[in-house]
Amino acid sequence: MRRLLISLIIAVTLGALSCVTYSEGVDKEVVTPLRATVIQNAKENIESKPVTVTSFIAERSAGSIHDFYSEGDYWWPDSLNPSGPYIRRDGCTNPDNFVQHRQAMIRFSRIVGNLTSAYLLTGKDKYVAPVMDHVRAWFIDEDTRMNPNLLYAQAIKGVTTGRGIGIIDTIHLIEVVQSLLRLREAGVLPEDVDKGTREWLSAYLDWLMNHPYGVDEMNASNNHGTCWAMQAAMFAKYLDNREVMQFCADRFKNVFLPTQMADDGSFPLELKRTKPYGYSLFNLDAMATLCQILSTEEDNLWDYTTPDGRNMRKAVEYMAPFIADKGAWELEPDVMFWEEWPVAHPAMLFAWNHWGDERYLALWQQYEHFPENEEVIRNLPVRNPVIWL
Repeated sequence: MRRLLISLIIAVTLGALSCVTYSEGVDKEVVTPLRATVIQNAKENIESKPVTVTSFIAERSAGSIHDFYSEGDYWWPDSLNPSGPYIRRDGCTNPDNFVQHRQAMIRFSRIVGNLTSAYLLTGKDKYVAPVMDHVRAWFIDEDTRMNPNLLYAQAIKGVTTGRGIGIIDTIHLIEVVQSLLRLREAGVLPEDVDKGTREWLSAYLDWLMNHPYGVDEMNASNNHGTCWAMQAAMFAKYLDNREVMQFCADRFKNVFLPTQMADDGSFPLELKRTKPYGYSLFNLDAMATLCQILSTEEDNLWDYTTPDGRNMRKAVEYMAPFIADKGAWELEPDVMFWEEWPVAHPAMLFAWNHWGDERYLALWQQYEHFPENEEVIRNLPVRNPVIWL
């Protein structure tokens, strides 16, 4: 008995020293304010039927009905050559492009995240079965599943049938996979769903690592590279692929911090865009989520600092004042969707959860937690704090 008590004391002590150190505060400061909305959303989602890529015909797609398809957001018809190749207008979203597959994937992510959150809050099994219906439809069922690649994402009419940068469209799968990870840990994930999901994610991760599109996106120097690593890390974590997880951690330390971040914590490549505010928020959220996915006691990305002093604290400290007061932003406003930002950014929540700085919690608490603007949702892959904390 004495030996057992000693073991318990050691375990509690070690737990108190882990990267996530504010578990009591999480319940009080995060869960309690969101509980009613989470439960209400989940109740509405229980009856929702799966909608996958096979539900929409993409007439301009070069792929099959099972292939995800999207079109480059900033590409428009050429007024001087209306029937010719599209031309680029950076930052300006073409409302006539095909987005139904992306919308279906976002819906999938939101439903699974809502239902899993409700299960974790209540322990009621009624929220689990609908999750499995959606996951089977997307990953397993032969009639409705999506092929595990992105060969036809971010296509451009008259230019290309698909591009590597289209991989950013599947950032919305990370909350699906995080949800399944939590349900597996809870012992309520059916074996067939776990097996089928592992097979799908293994194939997709292999494609991300080895196909030229995946390699191109892996090596992207801006938010696209960050989002590639965020996805690869999440999928590898579910698969317990330590090699890929370490690869992503190394890229954070040796590529993202040294090449994407300036001395003051800003992201120069994002600041050069026509939507510098939104892109800076987006890249910060992606980096923070990558840290949340991969950080351990032995390898804590949150506190890692490059030899010349670049780290996540600087990145958070750079953007926090502009989240608190957007009017302090010194660059030109974004060309589109300037008014819709900021929202409840996961970077602020995760930073508070790690460092315990109440300023970051306040910045997360004061903004919209369940935004409905389509552009905001598209650039906010983390929307369900309960499944992460």
